Amino acid sequence: MTQPDYLVIKAKKDGVNVIGLTRGNDTKFHHTEKLDRGEVMIAQFTEHTSAIKIRGEAEIHTAHGIVSSEEKE
Repeated sequence: MTQPDYLVIKAKKDGVNVIGLTRGNDTKFHHTEKLDRGEVMIAQFTEHTSAIKIRGEAEIHTAHGIVSSEEKE
């Protein structure tokens, strides 16, 4: 079995939403977290989580590099 991918999400501002989406025929929200500035969350893709959506200004660290999300204008 391969090791699942992890993400490290660091909020740059208050109110960053991290939303886990399910795997399968119907994609649904299954978990949400709200992060405030400076808070860090470590998330993992699993047999139940196929996607992670991030709203707000955050820095996302993955095995593929670092990506920044932006706040909606």
